[in-house]
Amino acid sequence: MHHKKAIVSAICMEDGPKSDDVKLLVLVGVYIIMYKAAADASISPMEKYEKEALYSALQGFVGNEWNGSFLYPDPCGWTTIEGVSCDFSNGFWHVTDLNIGDLYDNSLRCSQAAEFREHLFELKHLKRLSFSNCFLSDQLEPITIPISSWDSLANSLESLEFRSNPGLTGTIPTSFGHLNNLQSLVLLENGLKGEIPEALGNLSGLPVSIGDLSSLIKLDLSNNRLDGKLPREIGGLKSLTLLDLIQQFSGGLPETFQEMNSLEELVLSDNPIGDYVTRIQWGNLKNLEMLDLSNMGLKGNIPNSIAKMKKLQIPQPQQ
Repeated sequence: MHHKKAIVSAICMEDGPKSDDVKLLVLVGVYIIMYKAAADASISPMEKYEKEALYSALQGFVGNEWNGSFLYPDPCGWTTIEGVSCDFSNGFWHVTDLNIGDLYDNSLRCSQAAEFREHLFELKHLKRLSFSNCFLSDQLEPITIPISSWDSLANSLESLEFRSNPGLTGTIPTSFGHLNNLQSLVLLENGLKGEIPEALGNLSGLPVSIGDLSSLIKLDLSNNRLDGKLPREIGGLKSLTLLDLIQQFSGGLPETFQEMNSLEELVLSDNPIGDYVTRIQWGNLKNLEMLDLSNMGLKGNIPNSIAKMKKLQIPQPQQ
C-alpha cells in the first residue's frame, strides 16, 4: 500500500497535459483495486467445501445449466438464493435451511431430470430440508429417496419434508431411523410404496443434556401408497404430538400404539381397520385433543375407554 502511495505522489508532482491523463489512469486503477478488495472482504465467510457442495446439490435438482457460483457468488450474503438460509457460527456462515421446489414465485424449480447428489449430505449444519412439487409424474426417470447417507445429517437435521411429489417412488428409507434429532417428518402426497419401516421407532429422541431432549413431535405419512402393518416400534415415539396416517395401511393397530401418550392429534381416517379400534386402551392417550376415525368401517359400540380422554374435543356440527 505504501508503494502505491509513492507512485501516486510521484506522478502528482509532474506537470503538463500528459501527466493529467496519467494521474487519472493511476487514480482509477488504485480505486478499482481498493474497491475489489473491499468487495472481497464483504463476502460472507463460508468454507469452500460447503459452498461447492451447495452449488452441486442444487444443480442436481434444477439442472446442469444452472451456474450457481456465477449467479450467487455469496449465497449466505448479498446474493442470497431463494429457499436457502444460513446461520453464522465459529467464524463462518453455514447452510441451515434448504427448501427445494415450487414454493414461491422466484423459487428454484426442479427440472424433469432432477436428482439427488451426494453433495447434499455434505451440508453438515443442515437443520431443515424440504421438497415441494419437485419430483412430478413427468420425470424422465423414476426418482427414489436415497437409502443411505442420512446418517451424515444425524446430528443436525430437525425437520424433513416431502410434499406433493407424485414422481417420488420407492419405499421409506430405514436409514431415516438414524436421524436422532429429527422433530418433524412429513411425507405428504408422494408416490411412496411399501411398509412403514420399523426403524422409524428409533426416532424417539435421545437425551442430549439434562432438560434438553431431541425427539420426533410430528409424523405425517398421509396420502402415499404405503401398505402393510404399523410396526410395533411406533410406540417408541414417546414425544409425538401429531400423527397423520390417512389412507395408509390395512394391517391394524399394534398394542404399542397406546403408549404414545403425548399425542394431541391423531388422524386414522380412510384405513379399513375398524375392528382394531376396540382393542386400544384409549384412556392411555390422555393428552389427545383431536381424533379422526372417519371412513374406517367402524361397527358396534364406541369403546368405553374413549370416554376417559378428558381433553378430547367434540367437533360442532356445521350449520
